[in-house]
Amino acid sequence: MVTIEAVPRSDVVAAERGRILSSLLSDLSALVDAAIEAMRAEIPAYAAQGDGFFADVREQVAAHYRTKLTAFLEQREVTLDEVGFIRGAAMRRARAGLALEHYINAFRVGEKVLWDAIVARAGEHPFGHEAALTLAAPLMRYVDFVTTHAAHAYVEFQQFALADADRERRDLLDVLLAGDFPADGPLRALAEQCGIGADVTTAVVVATARGGGGSDPPHAARTALAAAGSPDVKTLVVARRSEIVAIWTFGARVDIGVACDHLDRTFEHLRREGIELAIGVSALAHGVRDLPRAYHEAREAVDRVRETGGVAALPRLSPFDYLLMRSNETARRLLDPELRRFLEDDRSRGGVLCQTIQSFAEADLRLRETAERLHVHPNTAQYRLRRIQERTRRNPRRIADLIELLVAIQLEPQARG
Repeated sequence: MVTIEAVPRSDVVAAERGRILSSLLSDLSALVDAAIEAMRAEIPAYAAQGDGFFADVREQVAAHYRTKLTAFLEQREVTLDEVGFIRGAAMRRARAGLALEHYINAFRVGEKVLWDAIVARAGEHPFGHEAALTLAAPLMRYVDFVTTHAAHAYVEFQQFALADADRERRDLLDVLLAGDFPADGPLRALAEQCGIGADVTTAVVVATARGGGGSDPPHAARTALAAAGSPDVKTLVVARRSEIVAIWTFGARVDIGVACDHLDRTFEHLRREGIELAIGVSALAHGVRDLPRAYHEAREAVDRVRETGGVAALPRLSPFDYLLMRSNETARRLLDPELRRFLEDDRSRGGVLCQTIQSFAEADLRLRETAERLHVHPNTAQYRLRRIQERTRRNPRRIADLIELLVAIQLEPQARG
């Protein structure tokens, strides 16, 4: 009879390793039960799932345990074909709304349960401990192997899901900008999710890369604009061709001024990040049938700041400002040459007289208030008004002449103070 001392140590350790693995395989059902209970206890996202979900998880855990224990027993590496089942499982977890971190955490919990079982079956004998240690590295390699492929499957699913969601949003936007509301189905559900109803109050925001030229606004801009309105505003955001289109939906409390203020801050944040946008905001649209008009307005507003960048919000403009914004080259050619020379000369001198005209109008033709706005003495303001009248042959105190002066300043943007 051969004593244990006569058997090489490596053979004893190998025998102990085989004993441990065979024992775990024969008790696989209890091992899977322990893993499922641990996942329920340690992963809240899993604990919230139903029986059907855990039936699938049980099948996957059993497949993982069986695959790795068999490979370890045969002293070989696990192949990708053997764990092909992880792809389908990863897709199902992603479709169920579980984050990748929860799915990977389930692997960690399952491996801990398995390792605890290996240590328990190793017993107190040194050979058992050594046998258990020989399984540590293969276990780590297996976890790294399967979680890498599971993560790839997750990312692939999310890319397809994102593409589908983008396509659905674009389809919804096309319907809305045609002035229609989806009759039923997924598009109607998406519209309601975004707070959009047939008769709700909305506004349209259009953003393009500064300068245009066909360049597409970066994805970061779309993400930022999705939350740019305000906490009380729901937003549908769609990137299509060279522009980002957002529909703001207002509830019972409509405050587009607050939403535009939030948009200003978003623009500044993106600008500091090196993302230069031109953004236009429409006037309020009352009902879905009004959205085509609102979209057209937002695009017109974008044209106003396309080269310089910035936010052009129609709700902040007076009707007078809006009419001037829409002026074309013909209106500029109709400008009195004498006024154009005055504006060019004043611009070369710092635009002081143009500032005086604008401040005089804003002060409702009150001289003292005009002087306060300009931080000058009333006599200085009075002198400037006389100079304007002498140079232009328009009296700023006459409404018709003052309007003509203001229009000239607006038509010649470089002349503005």
